[in-house]
Amino acid sequence: MNYREKISKNPMVCMEVKMSQYDVLFQPTKIGNQLVKNRIIMAPMGVEYMGNPDGSLNRRITDYYLERIRHGVGLIICSVFKVENEVEALEECTPMLRDTSMGLLSEFCQAAHSFGAKVFVQLTAGYGRVTPPGIIRKQCVSASATPNYWDPSVISREIATDEVGQIVKAMGKTAKMLKIAGVDGIELHGHEGYIFDQFVSSIWNFRTDQYGGSLDNRLRFPIECMNEIREKTEKKMVVVYRYGLKHYLKDFNNAALPNENFEEAGRDIEEGVEIAKKLEKAGFDALHVDAGCYESHYWSHPPNYQKHGCLLNLPKHVKECVNIPVIGVGRLDKPEVASQAVKDGQLDFVAIGRGLLTDPHWPDKVRKGASEDIRPCVGCYDGCFESYSKHRAISCALNPSSGRENSYRLQPALKPLNVTIIGGGIGGMEAARVAALRGHQVSLYEKKNLLGGLVQQAAVPEFKKDLRRLLTWYERQIEKAGINVELNSEITTEKIQQLSPDITIVATGAESFIPKIPGIKQSSVVTSIDILKGTKTAGASTLIIGGGLVGCEIAIWLAENGKKSTIVEMLPELMAGGANIPIQVKMMTQDLLKKYDVPVINNCSVQEITSTGAQLMNAEGSMKRVEADTIVLATGMVSKSLLPDELGKQFNRVYKIGDCREPMNIMNAVWDAYEIARFI
Repeated sequence: MNYREKISKNPMVCMEVKMSQYDVLFQPTKIGNQLVKNRIIMAPMGVEYMGNPDGSLNRRITDYYLERIRHGVGLIICSVFKVENEVEALEECTPMLRDTSMGLLSEFCQAAHSFGAKVFVQLTAGYGRVTPPGIIRKQCVSASATPNYWDPSVISREIATDEVGQIVKAMGKTAKMLKIAGVDGIELHGHEGYIFDQFVSSIWNFRTDQYGGSLDNRLRFPIECMNEIREKTEKKMVVVYRYGLKHYLKDFNNAALPNENFEEAGRDIEEGVEIAKKLEKAGFDALHVDAGCYESHYWSHPPNYQKHGCLLNLPKHVKECVNIPVIGVGRLDKPEVASQAVKDGQLDFVAIGRGLLTDPHWPDKVRKGASEDIRPCVGCYDGCFESYSKHRAISCALNPSSGRENSYRLQPALKPLNVTIIGGGIGGMEAARVAALRGHQVSLYEKKNLLGGLVQQAAVPEFKKDLRRLLTWYERQIEKAGINVELNSEITTEKIQQLSPDITIVATGAESFIPKIPGIKQSSVVTSIDILKGTKTAGASTLIIGGGLVGCEIAIWLAENGKKSTIVEMLPELMAGGANIPIQVKMMTQDLLKKYDVPVINNCSVQEITSTGAQLMNAEGSMKRVEADTIVLATGMVSKSLLPDELGKQFNRVYKIGDCREPMNIMNAVWDAYEIARFI
């Protein structure tokens, strides 16, 4: 069976989607006085580092939003903008809505309205105790004097009563500007443990003035902001409130996992429902419901360990008690999950964030019955959330043009070339896809009998199943692009000479690094790839050498399959070496390890491996023996660079990408491939 025959028989690839299945997503629905053309909302995601140095709007931001509007989003919630920067004085990169950018905003609104879309802007009172101290020019602030999330030794000062009034007035002034510019609505940023949430939640609010004490008093601040907005916009501006119905906190800085039986220390569902009733009574036009706070970040921003639609039980509670529209969020990027949630009455609008970063064409593809062509978000957070830690604008690990819509838009090649790609992993497939889209003749050679490379193994655990969707997507795009794929084809320099390509892209990947430890050749020693491939199995007790993300996920996967394991790591803490791990991924990984009682031995190196276990030595030189039936090496990867080096000496225009250049994650492999293929 050739490659195309194999793909054509894949039921996931050939699945025909009937439009009627998703019709409910395309029903016009009102929020206040605004009729939204469908139920698909682009969820608010911050545009830090995307705007001008002073945080004001520019065309990069408006192009980013317009790309989603052109492809069918009914409502964009632009995020997140401060209304003043005196009470909480942050660095200038903080997004601010200034008079100087209102002309551009007006142009953007006009363009959005031309496509029948609505524009809301999310406004914040500030970040408060969750502000990294390094980006604030004065003392951190909060509803009350509380420890800073990032550095508990830093105590936030209580925002003065007159400063609350200052923020309220700034909300009204900003709303008036937005109305003149053509903005259709405002969302108040009351979730995730930011300043509004700090006022509304008794866990952080100990005030004794009119903004503290009872729930009515704690809600006074956002309600006053809403009233000020209404007054300054002549009651014509829609106002939405976004908040977490439940915090999922067991105690201070201790989050609760899905399905965990615990007593809520933060906001519980009962209080969340009561808040909903009071906000409706106060006059809000809609409620945007999510969960969590910084201490429970994997609820505010659910990673791949969380199932699609993981928050759907929450808006349902709100919808049952209010008569205004309810917006839901939380991994709703699978069309079948989103549409079913609406059909089941769990929400009125579907807010999609990262799914629209990965594929801005999501609404169009669903509407046209081509949902199998949606590039899936894999919940990695490397390109979106983790970008902020690198002072980089929001983007996507799988879509390098996200946030750079004009500068990174693919252009047809001036001269079609013959492109040979060696290696069918993620990097090789992305390079092939992009080169073919630009008009090149592409041949992809893979020495194994299937595409995907190391991602085939990475996708084995159930919590990594979105990687399987990604591989299926790539296979489909390669087949649609007419790319010549040769499986079971190991390429040599002689073969390259015969092919005589104009361009050679080498994506031969990496292999497991085998450390030089005495006893490493014991039959009990296997690699993480061996375990995931199923060529080797773990015994009753397993010692995992390496506490990076791979080692931790292997331990979790083994635990889910009833296997006991222990992790040994040379560094003082897990996931501390190599590339940064996004906070929500790291937090949930650590909590899952605790859930499954996985022992972790830090500050220890493996001195010797024996037939019955391993000898460890800690930083002080003390020795410890650990018994284990199986030793799993999660010690990183090493590039397969021999062939690329040979080719570089004999041929012109040879490019190494991905792991064969240096071991890297999926994001860097995809970006490597895209960068080369968009220029050749």
